[in-house]
Amino acid sequence: MRSYIAELIGAFWLVFCGCGSALLAANAHVFADNVGIGLVGVSLAFGLSVLTMVYAIGPVSGAHLNPAVTIGLTVAGRFQNKHVVPYVVAQTIGATAASLVLSQIVMGTPTADPATAGFATNGFNALSPGHYSMLAAFLCEVVMTAFFVFVILGATHKRAPSGFAGIAIGLCLTLIHLVSIPVTGTSVNPARSTGPALVAALFGHADALGQLWLFWLAPCVGAVLAAVIFPIVVSDEEAAAPAPSVALES
Repeated sequence: MRSYIAELIGAFWLVFCGCGSALLAANAHVFADNVGIGLVGVSLAFGLSVLTMVYAIGPVSGAHLNPAVTIGLTVAGRFQNKHVVPYVVAQTIGATAASLVLSQIVMGTPTADPATAGFATNGFNALSPGHYSMLAAFLCEVVMTAFFVFVILGATHKRAPSGFAGIAIGLCLTLIHLVSIPVTGTSVNPARSTGPALVAALFGHADALGQLWLFWLAPCVGAVLAAVIFPIVVSDEEAAAPAPSVALES
């Protein structure tokens, strides 16, 4: 149960800081000096949120924070099947709770308008920041998630330098956002996409909810691909060895 609660808290932090940076701090026009954090700042916020949680709750739950990561680690033999559903549920609840809190903060200004408020949703076509197609969005999410899970598997491998996994994982997520924010707003995390989509629907914006299937399917496909490819790079015996910060014993 402590692991499940830790995952809920970690997913909350990821969405609150990552999506919060996009909603509250990214736009230059909201600041008196006309300086916002922009795409680079949002990318760093997502990466730093994961980096901090890896060290905060990694010893408790492994700090997955992401259903695709949980599924990828399970397929790779690094995680027990019986914990998959509770982890995914906890991560989704945490992400949704963070989105609800953020929505109240976003609506806390005199100029806030529910009809035009952004909720950091992910999407394709008209909902893509760069109006990228569904196929482009799908490919981007598959490839980015595959490499994210690949890095996680490598950084938490028993032969990797001890104590540096959080840095590698956090920087990897930062890099992913730097590349893919214009395509989908960057998901690589079904829970991260679900929370904002549900909250947007509460305010009458259901389009993102209708596209949510892609942000479950593509990251999960990418995660499974990474789990299959990683043993080809690392011997089966080495790849199957559970990393202390990822595998649960009970």
